[in-house]
Amino acid sequence: MGSKELQLSLAAGACVADLRALLLHQFPGLGPLNARVRVSVNHELAEGDARLAEGDEVALLPPVAGGAGACTISGSRLDVGAVVTRVTGPGAGGVVTFIGTVRDHARGRSIHHLEYEAYPEMAEREMQRIADEAAARFPGARVAMAHRTGQLAIGEIAVVVAAAAPHRAEAFSACRFAIDTLKERVPIWKKEIASDGAYWVDDHA
Repeated sequence: MGSKELQLSLAAGACVADLRALLLHQFPGLGPLNARVRVSVNHELAEGDARLAEGDEVALLPPVAGGAGACTISGSRLDVGAVVTRVTGPGAGGVVTFIGTVRDHARGRSIHHLEYEAYPEMAEREMQRIADEAAARFPGARVAMAHRTGQLAIGEIAVVVAAAAPHRAEAFSACRFAIDTLKERVPIWKKEIASDGAYWVDDHA
């Protein structure tokens, strides 16, 4: 669109869908991305029927690609080194990583591949809350996490958690807390495609 910010005028009673239509008219290049762009109004996600008022701040949120914040969801292969870099620094005497990969057997079945789905905006927000909780629980700890979505082959990395702290004990504890809590709270869903069919998994494996 060629600009970081725009000032726009809409008719009284206009909604988010009206704004989208106006933007598509003024910026046709937005078309291919329109269905994948989310909209927030005053920092809250908004659907098409949400009404707009004078002075509202509306943001267009591009598709989540991962890699920008400390905790990310990505449809691309995860870079372990990039996740570690998010937490390292001069005060980090210990850095611990957990790497979760796709295994070829589960629950007595032979696994062909996995498929992960997520609610990306909420998942990243919840992952960041967990990282903040780890920092509060374990002195000096910093935590970063990245999780894959889409189809993953056997051996591919599904999740990376990195924790750094001045001392190794806190780094180990923060890493363990982060991955265990992620499995319990973050809206990410796993489907196993196995030798006897495909099914969603309701566990913390």
